[in-house]
Amino acid sequence: MVGTSCFILFYFFIAFLWVTNISGTVSEFILLGFTCQKETQIILLVLFSIIYILTIIGNTFIIYAVWSSQQLHTPMYTLLANFSFLEICYVNSDVPKMLVNILSKTKTISFTGCLLQFYFFFSMCASEGLFLSVMAFDRYLAICQPLHYSTIMTQRLCANLALFCWVGGFLWLLTPVILISQVPFCGPNIIDHFLCDLGPLLALSCAPVPNTTLACGAISSLIIFITFLYILGSYVQVLRAVLRVPSGSGRNKAFSTCSSHLAVVLLFYGSVMMTYVSPGSGLAEGMQKFTTLFYSVMTPLFNPLIYSLQNKEMKGALKKVLGSA
Repeated sequence: MVGTSCFILFYFFIAFLWVTNISGTVSEFILLGFTCQKETQIILLVLFSIIYILTIIGNTFIIYAVWSSQQLHTPMYTLLANFSFLEICYVNSDVPKMLVNILSKTKTISFTGCLLQFYFFFSMCASEGLFLSVMAFDRYLAICQPLHYSTIMTQRLCANLALFCWVGGFLWLLTPVILISQVPFCGPNIIDHFLCDLGPLLALSCAPVPNTTLACGAISSLIIFITFLYILGSYVQVLRAVLRVPSGSGRNKAFSTCSSHLAVVLLFYGSVMMTYVSPGSGLAEGMQKFTTLFYSVMTPLFNPLIYSLQNKEMKGALKKVLGSA
């Protein structure tokens, strides 16, 4: 599955390079990132480097634990392994460049590199929403349709759903990135952000592009609302089913299987919606930068911690992995 995911990433990378039509006279942008004193920048560099390394290690351990433990060869953990691999790709789409730019004097990124960063970062953001939806569907089947779970959620269906999440996320962002590639940029070229985000990027256009802004905003918001409403609907059904369980221990077991996923959903959608769903709500630009930092850097770190601390099977598998290391 990881190999398939890598092939998909490579395919869309080549497709993107083929369809992109660079317009305007700007050949590079300047990512201001975090404008602060030199000492503070060094602290940020060390802090973000530690977070980045821990994120890679934590999600790699989850992937290896699922792969090495026969007990975890189930659809739920297969989806979790894919999700952890997605988190690794996610942080690699923006954090390395952010770390380089913290102490860099130029802080530049090429036009093509900026669009590539935008495409991969937000494609994986869309894929994350799709994966969270599929994982909610898995929990719905396990709790609301327990007698039919094994016949419905087969390994083949699980693989197809995972493939759908990868391909769907990257297809969803093709239209916005093609539209942005046609926007004329002739200066200035300074982006007050640590990554190539939609709003700051379109603000540098030589001419007003309301249609592009509306289309890109609508497409981005649509995937957020569709996945979030589906997850919400799934857990409403799960809650109804759990409340019908007479045994207290049975309820606790049902809730424990969903608590980790719900925590990740709240972390991800809370910060994403605060940043993008209501851009006219008066959120300061500096604050928006930090909310973006939270869901792009911190949530990939928290996710392996949440799943390993809340799940007994995962904790047992991780102990075996760490014991054999």
